[in-house]
Amino acid sequence: MSPLPTGATVGIIGGGQLGRMLALAAARFGYRVVVLEPGPDCPAAQVANEHLVAPYDDPDALATLAERCHVVTYEFENVPLAAARTLATKVVLRPGPEALRVAQDRLVEKEFLRSIGLGTASYAPISRADDVGPVLGAIGRPCIVKTRRLGYDGKGQLRLDEASRVPGDLYRHLGGVPLIAEGFVDFVCEISVITARSVDGDIRSFTPAANEHRDGILRRSVVPADVSPATLEAAAAAGAALVEALDYVGVLGLELFVLDDGSILANEFAPRVHNSGHWTELVCPSDQFEQHVRAVTGHPLGDPTSAPCEMVNLIGDELGGWTELVASGDWRVHLYGKGEVRPDRKMGHATRRLP
Repeated sequence: MSPLPTGATVGIIGGGQLGRMLALAAARFGYRVVVLEPGPDCPAAQVANEHLVAPYDDPDALATLAERCHVVTYEFENVPLAAARTLATKVVLRPGPEALRVAQDRLVEKEFLRSIGLGTASYAPISRADDVGPVLGAIGRPCIVKTRRLGYDGKGQLRLDEASRVPGDLYRHLGGVPLIAEGFVDFVCEISVITARSVDGDIRSFTPAANEHRDGILRRSVVPADVSPATLEAAAAAGAALVEALDYVGVLGLELFVLDDGSILANEFAPRVHNSGHWTELVCPSDQFEQHVRAVTGHPLGDPTSAPCEMVNLIGDELGGWTELVASGDWRVHLYGKGEVRPDRKMGHATRRLP
């Protein structure tokens, strides 16, 4: 297949900051961008050529998106699966619906990761209220109970330590939806690897980053992760195995726990560009956003070579300090154009080189 020529149109489902950065990357190749997003003033629409204001599963909007675009991608993993499958019959959708199917359910995701040889924490499903006692007894504490679907940035989950009081009806406490209990992993650090796969099957990974979270939200990423070369190689191999097994086209983020002996366990993956890869826009010849655009439009993958750096998220009121970061001369600041500042809301990020 020949790459899409400049002037072609790329569709993006989702209008958040990831969609915004994908649209900017597509524009550098001369592509037009159409965004499907129900929010009327979303970050991506501010830099796109056209904004379809409609729900993600609106049949008319999906038909319009398919008609106007040469290829469609998405910026988040909770695109309605039925809508993605329908869209894929009308236009090239990259990544395909299978990646969404696996990523949208934490139980399915864990089973898939194990099926391709990647280790995970112990886990068990909680399908109804009567399962809570037996499952917690089998998994033990500490553990984390999560909704199987939709949770992100620490939402939809509850950590239970030895002394934690279990809510009287844990199942209903977390919404009365299917849950998964995951055993505690005694890790030394958390890392992530951003991996790209092209239409012709070429696979390239960025240098794994070490990530620091607070209240379930990524606060800081440092590159390279301070782990052994063998661990870095294992992380890259895990990312490659995942995109190959999914027959994936595009960029994917895989989060991993590093154990005391340097081995890794897979935590979760996101079938999209990833917050822990934003640093690539400062130090890599082809950042993760360009790499994704290259992949989905049929171009060869670019050079993921990196240099030491750190990225910090600007969360909520931290946005107020962005002018000082700019004035320092050390930081590259990227703001997302979000109108309302809210606690725990990602408003931007800043990246700087390290010695």
